[in-house]
Amino acid sequence: MFFAKKNPLKGRDIISIHDLSKEDILYLLHQAADLATYNPRLLPDKIIASLFFEPSTRTRLSFDAAAKRLGAQVIGFDNIETTSLKKGESFKDTIKMIEQYADVIVIRHPKEGSAQLAADLSHVPVINAGDGSNQHPTQTLVDLYTIKKEKGKLEGLTVGFLGDLKFGRTVHSLASALGLFNANIVFIAPKG
Repeated sequence: MFFAKKNPLKGRDIISIHDLSKEDILYLLHQAADLATYNPRLLPDKIIASLFFEPSTRTRLSFDAAAKRLGAQVIGFDNIETTSLKKGESFKDTIKMIEQYADVIVIRHPKEGSAQLAADLSHVPVINAGDGSNQHPTQTLVDLYTIKKEKGKLEGLTVGFLGDLKFGRTVHSLASALGLFNANIVFIAPKG
């Protein structure tokens, strides 16, 4: 079991998979493998703001469950109808207010670039849980973890993508990450 005392990602935003080097990704996958067998309460007294501006089941619940398993508290919303945004509060004011309560912000938003805007506004780290059809770096990390677990490696694999390749944020992130591992990537999509 290995938990690095010096976390190279501490305090950093994760908006795009491009924010992570190959070494960063391998570090995170190693940490995830350790956490799969040993679940310490690494985040006591930490608060994670979970801001979901659009519906989500798996991503939202996985973040919430992971935070709680690590000892953090989770605040936030999954329906903007119950927030001051509904009353006309701006996105900027919402982020500036929430950063006062949280140690990190996890955001899912239907508009491309919104996670970067949140990061630009916030003094606490922001993690992109999907922004429009742009990026979904955390899903990419889950996918890479699964591929490595199932295939035993990430280097030099052939990986196929099938379906909505233009608007699929998960495809954009994962294809970029696989490029770091010299993957042969095959795209299969309907015409148009």
